Amino acid sequence: MNPCAIRIKNPVLIVITILAVFILISGMVSCKSRVIDRFEETREMMGTYVTIIIYTGQDQSAEILNSAFARIQEISDIASVYDENSQMSELNREGIIRGPSKELTELINLSIEYYGISGGSFDITISPVLELWRQGLWKESEEVQEEKLQEALKLVGSHMIMVEDSGIYFTTEGMSADLGGIAKGYAVDEALKVISDYGVESALVNAGGDVGTIGSRANGEKWMVELDDPDDSGNEDSGSDSLPSFEFEDMAVATSGNYYRYYDPERQVHHITDPHTGYSANSCISATVIAESCIEADVLATAVFVKGPREGMNLIEEIDGVEALIIDSSGRIYQSSGLLKYIK
Repeated sequence: MNPCAIRIKNPVLIVITILAVFILISGMVSCKSRVIDRFEETREMMGTYVTIIIYTGQDQSAEILNSAFARIQEISDIASVYDENSQMSELNREGIIRGPSKELTELINLSIEYYGISGGSFDITISPVLELWRQGLWKESEEVQEEKLQEALKLVGSHMIMVEDSGIYFTTEGMSADLGGIAKGYAVDEALKVISDYGVESALVNAGGDVGTIGSRANGEKWMVELDDPDDSGNEDSGSDSLPSFEFEDMAVATSGNYYRYYDPERQVHHITDPHTGYSANSCISATVIAESCIEADVLATAVFVKGPREGMNLIEEIDGVEALIIDSSGRIYQSSGLLKYIK
């Protein structure tokens, strides 16, 4: 394995292990008479671990890292549905929020935009359906499941969210939304903006597998991501032998997969749900997307996973600057037409 690579230990788990990556540059690099050093810090945030790596010759490396982490925390405080004091929780509780922050407005507007782009495969209003599964819908008969899902699906559809100057509101009583499929990507992009504002030209932010970068590594080499076996059991049919490594700069990558979180002990009902049916999307094992922004990679990875390999790849091919690798439920690998330029 290349020692200078980020290894995605399991694309389905959406976990990136940073293995001896981004080693302190041998002999260190001099730029404008300043020594470029590597600084790294990991913190537990947004329900996952967030790692930030910067290469800089500035004395305020700690200030840069703290500012980037603070920006991520700001977004988490606004978007989290697990914090009853967040603006997102207020919107879910009241059905309306007046005077929302710029961040919440952007997140909702982007969610509505990608809802349209994905043909409804990405939908933050899926929450009422997910709540049914969390409460044990998987224990019920197929008839009861279908009946309850049909009622809950009446509350699903991002076209029923209104964003106006006076505020944001749901048009149908009982609706709720969850920004979990978009907030991490947004936070990564915002953290990179903070880092860039300090003049840093080489950085990486990894929020639980949602990865965004500035430039290349300080020694001029591109960032590298390696996809590892999505089947920890070592199943020879998983397709892992054919998984490529990716190299890129000024790009982002995210993966959605189907055996990270389950609602039932039999591991049949996972957390990526098709907003059209209310059931788990089962056509794929994982979907990895490379895009110019982390928010786009994050959202499209979910949308592609829900759509399945063929429709998902059709969506990717329609969007400029975006590439994907999809593993279907049988282990077959699909690659977008432009992915080759990122393959090591």
